[in-house]
Amino acid sequence: MFYFLLFSFPQYRLRGCDITEEGCSAVTSALKSNPSHLRELDLSVNKLGDSGFENLGDLLKNPQCKLEILALCVFSFMFNCISITAEGCATLASAFNSNPSNLIELDLSGNKLENSGVTEISTLLTNSQCTIQILRLGFDEACQYVTGIVGKNPLLLRELNLSECELEDTRVNQIAALLQDKHCKLNTLM
Repeated sequence: MFYFLLFSFPQYRLRGCDITEEGCSAVTSALKSNPSHLRELDLSVNKLGDSGFENLGDLLKNPQCKLEILALCVFSFMFNCISITAEGCATLASAFNSNPSNLIELDLSGNKLENSGVTEISTLLTNSQCTIQILRLGFDEACQYVTGIVGKNPLLLRELNLSECELEDTRVNQIAALLQDKHCKLNTLM
């Protein structure tokens, strides 16, 4: 019955369900058995940990995986969730580089990615096969990302969410430089 329900719908939303690394392993194992129907996966506000992200990465590497939307948000007022680490970012970036052709939306809002995590995501987005159009980051990481892509081709990126950032003049100037960049295709900046 669980598998019938799991694969009958193209969306699988498990936001705030207190899923741990062990639970993430069970979910991704079930999804690996038939990943082609899943289009949206929301595992935001959970306790996935690095091994949970490894399991998720294994799922995303599967060529049959047709996932288009992945949400892994963390909300600052929620103390129980675990932010994605730099290692988790590296795992996800590696998975997306192995199978980049379907993902159009990536939501990492509220995660504290650190410099290496931002670098991993920035590198992913400069991959010529990357199809991500909507990127949601949080806090200062989004501004670091903006700084890293000015002068480079941000490819298909159409929406960039900076809504949780405390922007100062320097950051505003960086965003202005991005918007003036000939490669910039953003039509929504939040």
